[in-house]
This record gives sequence, structure tokens and C-alpha cells, in this order.
Amino acid sequence: MTTINHYVNGQETGPSARSHNVFNPATGEQIAEVSLASATEVESAIAIAQKTFETWSQTTPLSRARILFKFKAIVDERRDELAAVITAQHGKVYEDALGEITRGLEVVEFACGIPSALKGEFTEQVGGGIDAWSTSQPLGVVAGITPFNFPAMVPMWMWPVAIACGNTVVMKPSEKNPTASMLMAEWMKEAGLPDGVLNVVNGDKEAVDVLLTHKDIQAVSFVGSTPIAEYIYSTASANGKRVQALG
Repeated sequence: MTTINHYVNGQETGPSARSHNVFNPATGEQIAEVSLASATEVESAIAIAQKTFETWSQTTPLSRARILFKFKAIVDERRDELAAVITAQHGKVYEDALGEITRGLEVVEFACGIPSALKGEFTEQVGGGIDAWSTSQPLGVVAGITPFNFPAMVPMWMWPVAIACGNTVVMKPSEKNPTASMLMAEWMKEAGLPDGVLNVVNGDKEAVDVLLTHKDIQAVSFVGSTPIAEYIYSTASANGKRVQALG
């Protein structure tokens, strides 16, 4: 039986103490089991992302964008492989899986143009002897929590823009179909992303609660059910984080 673990600091980790069965919804057959990260394992991933942020945030926007260009080329070449993984673990038909990937790549394409979007502004004499300016700066470590229904598209709503803006990321995909996120993290490393910038921890509420409360997580993005969106928004915002929670 295949075991899906976590992807931290540029490599797959060993198994966790707890696991969850992964099924092919079309057949009901168990096809894998996925490790469920403990609080300690999530904290370790956050620590690595925090350390990596020190150097990643200082790279130029153009350097970050070029990695995303390479990633897009890899996905274009291997979209059949990614679609097959989505079909096997989600159950949607192959054509729908391809469509999901296309929609996700639209955000990657946007992120490839991030150097223009990150330009600041300067305005002279907004008041007597007063000038005004704005700059865009990365936040730090940010988290993405994504649902079962779009295992490639929704993660690509989150981490490409976060990474392009100079943040480091810890993603927590659905434990029902985690392989798409694992595969994309591996392909980002192949595209030239430094270890520790994009990390994937698989898990359940124990892992999520660490992401919502840890002092080094600066922002959280979520897509899922409305009750969970309300929980994530209230918990993460109470802990001083920027939150977008789509229910």
C-alpha cells in the first residue's frame, strides 16, 4: 500500500504516527494511506519556512517569476499525469480534471507577471511640503488550507501568488486527495524553487489548528465549507493573522 507523507524542505518526510485511508471514489477501492501530521511536525515545517523566508524574501521579483514560468512549462508538459492523479483520488472525469488544471494555471500565469504588480507609487506634494509613497513587502510564512473538490486548482489560487510576492508557504491539502499538492511541490523544486519555500503538510484538525494559532504564520487562506470557514476566520483572526476564508 502506498503511503503519502509530507513534503518539507524540498523532500518527502517519513510517515507520521497517525494516518488516513485514501480511496478511489469511482470504485470505492483504497489506493493509499496518507500521514496525518502531528502538531510537532507542523511546527517543524513552519520553522523551516520561517528560516527560508530570510533569504527568499530578498530575491528579486523577476527571479521568483522565472521559476513560475518554468513550473508552468512543466505542468503544460505533464498535465496528463496531474489529471490522472486528480481523477484517481477525487473521482471527477478526466476532462474535468484537465479543465481544473487549466484554471489553476491562469493564476500561475498572473503570478508570472508579478514584477509589474509589485511596483510601488510615489506622489509629490499631496499636502504642503508632503510627499506620499507606497511599497509592497512580503509578510513571512503564510498558510493555505484547501478542499477536496479542486485538489489542483484551489492550491494554485494560493501558493503561486504568495511565493511570487516573496513569502514562504505551508499548504494543508485535503487528506482525501493530497497527491496533487505533493506533485506540484516536487515540480516547483524541479523548476528551481529553493528548499523550504513551498511545504506541504497533510493532516486533519490537529494540523489546521497549529496553522491558525502559530506565532510565525502571518496569513491564512481557506476554501471549504461555511462552518469551517467561520471557524478558521474567527480563530486565525483572533490570533492576529490576515485571513481569507471562502465558504
